[in-house]
Amino acid sequence: MPQIDQLLETWSSQVFWLLVFFGITFFLIGRGMVPKVMSTVALRDKQIADDLAAAQGARDAADDQEEAWRERENENRAKAQGLIGEAKAKAAAASEKKLTAAQKRLDTKLAKAEAAIEEARTTAMGEIEDVAAEATQDIVSRLAGAKVDKRTARTAVKKVLANG
Repeated sequence: MPQIDQLLETWSSQVFWLLVFFGITFFLIGRGMVPKVMSTVALRDKQIADDLAAAQGARDAADDQEEAWRERENENRAKAQGLIGEAKAKAAAASEKKLTAAQKRLDTKLAKAEAAIEEARTTAMGEIEDVAAEATQDIVSRLAGAKVDKRTARTAVKKVLANG
């Protein structure tokens, strides 16, 4: 077969050219391009690592600032609660003073009103005794035909009212 006979003649030439092209490709790509690509990948990896480190540092700084802010906020909240408590205490004290003053005024008015009522009751009782004494005199004179003086009638009315 002639194709097989030709293979032995061209084989060494094909191997030679294969080695030549492989060598050229190895030196161009392996020695020229691959180191550039690897340095670019290494630079990119370094940049990513630096960016991650910077992000972590920023996150730590933000966490520290947030913690400081929370502490300030808690202190301010505690101060506000203290101020509210003081204001409530002052308002309660002021209300208590106003209530005490109002109670004193009401007690004074009540005492005056009780005195006026007692005076009116005493006056009314005196008038009732006068009317009852006059009615007693009139009843005794009509029924018994006797005349009773005002003083005796008043004494009898007071006795009845005191017992009754």
